[in-house]
Amino acid sequence: MRILVTGSSGQLGSVTVNHLKAFGHEVIGIDIVPHPSTTYLMDIQNAQEMENITMGIDAIVHTAALHGKHYDLNYTRTAFVEVNIKGTLNLLNAAVINGVKKFLYMSTTSIYGTAMTDETQAVWVDETLTEEPRDIYDITKQCCEQLCKDFFAKEKLEATVFRVARFLPETANMAINHRLYRGLDERDGAEAIRLALDHHFKQFEVFNISSGSPFNKEDLSILKHAPLAAIEKYHPEAIAIYQQKGWVFPASIDRVYVSAKAKAIFGYTPKYTFDFLLGQ
Repeated sequence: MRILVTGSSGQLGSVTVNHLKAFGHEVIGIDIVPHPSTTYLMDIQNAQEMENITMGIDAIVHTAALHGKHYDLNYTRTAFVEVNIKGTLNLLNAAVINGVKKFLYMSTTSIYGTAMTDETQAVWVDETLTEEPRDIYDITKQCCEQLCKDFFAKEKLEATVFRVARFLPETANMAINHRLYRGLDERDGAEAIRLALDHHFKQFEVFNISSGSPFNKEDLSILKHAPLAAIEKYHPEAIAIYQQKGWVFPASIDRVYVSAKAKAIFGYTPKYTFDFLLGQ
């Protein structure tokens, strides 16, 4: 398969390029920042360049975007609209013009926004939870999801949305804590992308992509107020390991990301989970 990966210099994009190549795909990476995984320096805001680069492409993996960190850096709403919405629309239009068959859009679990706030218990975050965007980043991601849905319905472009979880650079302690309930290793993200590219979606779909969690719905109340008891129930060995490494357990867990739908539909099974990090 000949695949275009946008944002190929980024954390998820670069790993995805190399992962897809390892499975025999021909991959073209584009970004505005140089990187060994990037083939061409291109801006998704340039509609003509997007039309040109998508000629002969079988699938597009769209990871390029302004992110939450750019919001913290005071990028304007206009910048978010231009890059995230206009750039995505340019790619969708180019895909239709050039007969691209598949389009994977990387959205974010951040789109659930204020729906993930509950004072009494942790929130069970699966794809049925209604999005409640908090800022321009979330808003643009929500808009792009709807664009993908529209192109699937009206242009017959097999567009699919991944709401990917947090995979920011962080300390080992923070990383393993987040893998309990809201984290993602970019290598698992890249594998989810590979699996989805091999799957035919008969309808528009949205998937949460995270490292999963050992917890169940009956744990939600205790996770909010006394998470150590829930952690010890599923991973009693974690207590000694944390003590040995000088790590601190989270004082409260406010949400649980669920990727069961992705597992059921296209076999996504994360490898780099809390269990994996615990055993390192």
